[in-house]
Amino acid sequence: MPAVEEVLDEPDLSVAAVPAPARRRPDLWASISYLALAVLVLIQLWISPAGRVLSHNDDDHGFFAFVLAHGERVVFHGANPLFSDRMNVPDGVNMMANTTVLGLSVPMAPVTHWLGVGVSVVLLLTLGLAGTAFAWYWVLSRHLVEGRLAAWIGGLWCGFAPTMVSHANGHINFVSQFLVPFIVWQVLRLREPGRAVRGGIALGLLVVLQVFINEETLLFTALTLGVFVIAYAALEWDTVAGVARRFLAGLGVAVVTALVPLAYPLWFQFAGPQSYSGQPFEPGKFVTDLLSLGAYARQSLAGNAAIARSLSVSPTEDNTFFGVPLLVMLVISVALLWRNLAARAAAIAGLVLLVMSMGPELRVGGYDTGIPLPFALIAHVPVIDLVSVTRFAMVPATIIGVLLALAADRAPLLSRRRRIAFWIGLAVAIVPVLPKPLPVVAAEPLPPFIAQQMWRGYVSDDRTLVTVPLPEVTTGRTGMRWFALSGLDYTVPRGYFMGPANPPLNRTGSWNAAPRPTADLLRLAGAYGRRPVVTDADRRAAVTDLTYWRAAVVVLVPGTPNADVLESMLTDLLGKSPQQVGGVRLWDVRDVVPPSE
Repeated sequence: MPAVEEVLDEPDLSVAAVPAPARRRPDLWASISYLALAVLVLIQLWISPAGRVLSHNDDDHGFFAFVLAHGERVVFHGANPLFSDRMNVPDGVNMMANTTVLGLSVPMAPVTHWLGVGVSVVLLLTLGLAGTAFAWYWVLSRHLVEGRLAAWIGGLWCGFAPTMVSHANGHINFVSQFLVPFIVWQVLRLREPGRAVRGGIALGLLVVLQVFINEETLLFTALTLGVFVIAYAALEWDTVAGVARRFLAGLGVAVVTALVPLAYPLWFQFAGPQSYSGQPFEPGKFVTDLLSLGAYARQSLAGNAAIARSLSVSPTEDNTFFGVPLLVMLVISVALLWRNLAARAAAIAGLVLLVMSMGPELRVGGYDTGIPLPFALIAHVPVIDLVSVTRFAMVPATIIGVLLALAADRAPLLSRRRRIAFWIGLAVAIVPVLPKPLPVVAAEPLPPFIAQQMWRGYVSDDRTLVTVPLPEVTTGRTGMRWFALSGLDYTVPRGYFMGPANPPLNRTGSWNAAPRPTADLLRLAGAYGRRPVVTDADRRAAVTDLTYWRAAVVVLVPGTPNADVLESMLTDLLGKSPQQVGGVRLWDVRDVVPPSE
């Protein structure tokens, strides 16, 4: 097999010598195996896509249901793809400034329209895992390894590593990495003679598509390729210098190709209405714990939830958790590939991004050690400050898959005893990390008021339906779910999204809408179950806030915690008793809120 650095210096490996049927059979079985495993991971959600939610991350499950419903409205109602006026009325939501996966939600619009947003969510999560695995298998098998088994192992790890399964808890954007291997390969091919224009255009178009799936993944890919090129240049400067001019020319073509369609969307993202800067947390808050490298994720076969919980940011951010056997096999693989300069450069890139994921100071066993790390130097650099730092560890997770594939492809060259030991070690490393089905919980069925669209008798096009708890992160999941499953047919105030914390005074990114007195009052009462004394000032503020929200009705979500306290408060604030309509208790406030102008 040609060494990887030889592949990087020559045109693509040809597969023409292999008969087409011989190539297709392994490809077919690879795709079937990846799809079957992806279905297994999501099987509990497949049983009832609209009646269950992912228990580890029902907030983001609801958010991505919203963005997929938005994609349906773009196609079937002509809505603005970059902005939504259906949520956070009257301010709206900058969809480019959120992870709204327009590159997926728009093509998936027919499925959302005819089968419902619940089916679209589970279908995209499933195809994201399987598609990422098969994309890496395809690139590996066509360009980097000769053995289909080696390529299959690499694809298996890249598609179903703990970080991918962890993000399958609702993060459609992060499991959909099927463009990444093609972006990587197009970048590496820019060194070939005659590829500057053709390859640059192809790369630019892939970048455009990736921007509309997940910009964070694109940023990670760009940083990794940058480190890889620097490391490879340090190891083999003469080779890099010889292709630098055409490589840079190709990158220039790619940049121009991408900027033409992306200029306005990116301006809208960073300077348009409801844009923001920075994250609602310090860069050092969500980082990779050193001990997580040798532990197992909670969704791995060998995972221990208590241990993983102590070493992880959340169930959706188990971005390392490789296990000790895998770390041993990684060292062995790098040793096998040590003379391969490209593999060595890839390992260096993975190590650099892993250290970046650890944040500004080293964390061990849940405790900050005070030992400074290099990330502190770039923590507040624009764009970098928009990233959840621990996610940089997704890069080494992927590079591990590539290195395992390359090492597995070299295994037949080992002596019989070493070859057997290698395969046994690889099995011991990978099997404990294989995924278990993601846990779900049953969701409360939609009340007739929503399911039978009884709300239409109250809520006109210029008014909103206000659910209590208000539709916000952690406290208003049910309201978000109603809204998404309804296809965004009615409008709502507030919501779970990223926007400016309190414009124009504070444009720092926030997961909540700008503060309003009534929203704060209801949130505290619902959280602590204590009914504050309602004053005349509170009642006036309620009318002001409901007017600002253009409210038609206020609906108390059935079964919400401390519902009796919230009902009593709302009755006092609004000066009227609720009506029982379609399984919900509601306050008709159309006589309180004047028509919008």
